[in-house]
Amino acid sequence: MLKKGALIAVAMLLAVGMAAAYFFGRPLWVPVYQRTMGKTTVSAAVQTYGEAARRRIRPYFDAAGVAYPPQKLTLLGLKDSARLELWAETLAGPVLIRIYPIRALSGSAGPKLREGDKQVPEGLYRIEGVNPNSLYHLSLKLNYPNDFDRYHANLERRANPGSNIFIHGKAVSVGCLAMGDEVIEELFVLTWDIGKSNFQVAIAPTDPRRNKLSTVIKPAWVAELYGRLNDFFGRYRHLES
Repeated sequence: MLKKGALIAVAMLLAVGMAAAYFFGRPLWVPVYQRTMGKTTVSAAVQTYGEAARRRIRPYFDAAGVAYPPQKLTLLGLKDSARLELWAETLAGPVLIRIYPIRALSGSAGPKLREGDKQVPEGLYRIEGVNPNSLYHLSLKLNYPNDFDRYHANLERRANPGSNIFIHGKAVSVGCLAMGDEVIEELFVLTWDIGKSNFQVAIAPTDPRRNKLSTVIKPAWVAELYGRLNDFFGRYRHLES
């Protein structure tokens, strides 16, 4: 009986170890795999995942009365509730398409300040690149630091405000938004279908539609940023807000 219990314990430890190696060792083994198997292109990734991703997402556009593909899209990220809202921009105004749970994000309320602080940025961003060879399945790169971030980093003499902030797959994150593989496939294909210049992203510490972000806090630039986020999120109203 003891021997059987020991074998079960060893098997469980091995399973946990293998899972940890798979998720947290990705920066080590994924590049080796890619060198061996070869990297893929954006168009090849869309060819692989596009049909299934569109089949999953189209019903949400149909239910919202929005033609697919849409002209422009907006993602609203809420850090405290770990959710990402997908909105279509239409002539009649923004239309909510879907709400995704964020599988993992690190840090706490407040903007990203420097490399290694593990903070998810807060602000208004755009998608500046797509990566079909991500360590985390697929990824969309945000233009962090943007002009606002760089300007205030320079004023505060923060030499390295950080970089390489992504929306990606899997459920592990250090400063990024980890959405799981199926969701990032949908967002990746959407970006391909409408063009990355037609996709904007706003990230806030909490939902400004429920409670306005404070604009009387220090430093003054954070108050300015939160004022901008209050105004931006105010365009996107739905019954849950």
